[in-house]
Amino acid sequence: MPNILLNRVPSKIREKLGSRSTVCLLNGKEVFSGFALEPTIIMACNPRIRHVIPGIMRAAQELDAVIAFELTRTEGGIDGGYTGQTPQIFFDTVINYADETGFTKPFIIHADHITVKDNSANELEAAQQLVAAQLAAGFTSFAIDASFNPLPDNISLVSQLAKPILAGDLGLEVEIGEALDSEGKVTRTTPEEAERFLAGLADHGVSPQLLAIENGYKRGNILEGEVVLLDLEGTRSIYEIARSFGLAGLVQHGITGTPLRLVGKLADYGIKKGNIGTLWQNVAHAGLPLDLMDAMRQWARSEKKDIKYATGVFKADIDTIPEDNRRQIEEMAFREAKEFITAFNAKGSATRLAATLNPPA
Repeated sequence: MPNILLNRVPSKIREKLGSRSTVCLLNGKEVFSGFALEPTIIMACNPRIRHVIPGIMRAAQELDAVIAFELTRTEGGIDGGYTGQTPQIFFDTVINYADETGFTKPFIIHADHITVKDNSANELEAAQQLVAAQLAAGFTSFAIDASFNPLPDNISLVSQLAKPILAGDLGLEVEIGEALDSEGKVTRTTPEEAERFLAGLADHGVSPQLLAIENGYKRGNILEGEVVLLDLEGTRSIYEIARSFGLAGLVQHGITGTPLRLVGKLADYGIKKGNIGTLWQNVAHAGLPLDLMDAMRQWARSEKKDIKYATGVFKADIDTIPEDNRRQIEEMAFREAKEFITAFNAKGSATRLAATLNPPA
């Protein structure tokens, strides 16, 4: 199995990794398409703080799972975003950890939420520059998020930004559902809306593998006693429409804090990729030295900002924490990742992907 999947590493990635590398960085398009008929969710991790990565990799290695590492435009843009990680820094960080830990299972590096909030020339150009930087760094999959725009603009923006991604035949995720209604509220994505969106993209020659929707999730931490009601039947209806357009399936946001018993059901409703971001931040914060966390909290209070924005400000201190703290974070990340991989029905998914991409003669 390892040799079979290593042969699927894109040639441009192989040039970056070297001919003898056992790092199995794959094309997101192949990975997503390979699970189109599988009730499996790929765990996509946003490691705002690098120390969680070895634990996530160790869990995927032990459970024979395909995973994804990703950062959003705000987390890791050309300027480093609020985590201090440019596309090249993020790529190098993930690859270096894979080398150091002997991680050989298949994974993708995904550009999450390349957000375009309006159709201005400046906004489009900034997004195009980010895509170019991510392509140059070695990302193998991309999520273009123009969902804050009215449907026609969303279609137009995605069609323009997807050109270099389609030219490279790489993974593509698109999004719908953040545009506000007449009352200024975000409404859940309807099957009709999804069909119009995907049909519009098809008219422009854009064929994504994944569709992210609004189905009742909540980003960030879910507070104690707070109830999140995911519209599972509506999700299934949209999945059926997505499949009719050739997509592999849907993307689920807002998984941090969602009960594992509910997470485990998502694969049965067409979810193929589950984004987990805040959880890894929480794990890292739990293992950082107390004096560093106190300084980060004080900064957040004085600046009146979410503590996630302290990540880049304190990056040098975070990156050089004592070994005991690093090991503690790795172990916590390992345990959390194992639980989610299991709940996502992704245990053994690496072997299943190899069989799908290289069926017996």
